[in-house]
Amino acid sequence: MDNNANTPHLISYLYLRRAVGFLGFALPIILVLGSVLIGNCQEIQSSISSYYHTLMRDVFVGTLCAIALFLFSYKGYANDKRDNIAGTFASFFAIGVAFFPTAPDMPLPPCDSFLCNIPSVITNPFISKLHFVFATLFFLVLTYFSLVLFTETKNKKTQTEQKKQRNRIYRICGYIMLVCIILIAIYFFVLEKKYPDLAKYTPVFWLETIALWAFATSWLIKGELLLKDK
Repeated sequence: MDNNANTPHLISYLYLRRAVGFLGFALPIILVLGSVLIGNCQEIQSSISSYYHTLMRDVFVGTLCAIALFLFSYKGYANDKRDNIAGTFASFFAIGVAFFPTAPDMPLPPCDSFLCNIPSVITNPFISKLHFVFATLFFLVLTYFSLVLFTETKNKKTQTEQKKQRNRIYRICGYIMLVCIILIAIYFFVLEKKYPDLAKYTPVFWLETIALWAFATSWLIKGELLLKDK
């Protein structure tokens, strides 16, 4: 729900939402640039999660933990426990993504330096499967935020034009995330083995990035960075 009351409590939530949005936008960019500049990686990793196995591990884990903390602190404006519950679940799933890493790329992408990839002690395939489950549930909860929670209003008859525009953006972002989740699942369960040459285009990385940016856009709009009621 939207509520534009100018109270310190509500304003703090606006900044919280913006912080979540900015982190979502920045994560894939920082991981790629950091791995190039610090680790001399010349190729994009197979997924955002694969950067866990590069020198950008701390950035990957730290950013997810920050997002998890913000989501856990998020309560929403109204006395609606759904915001609380969704934020708590999203926080838990984000922590799961961070601390149950995906399996390292095999073979590892060619690099000009051993610094590109660091040795991994994570070899248990069960942990990698848990990572996939956590990542899927994380994005599904974020989709729920965009499609359901963000689009609600106290009185639909008095919706402002800005609120209607925001709702359209929330829905677009939500459907983009949903489509990306489905395409990633199709790739892993169908296309990866059938068309192995697709891997060189890193489709999972790009789909995850699109989904993250859709999530970030939704939260920045919710934080009234744009389309604020007049």
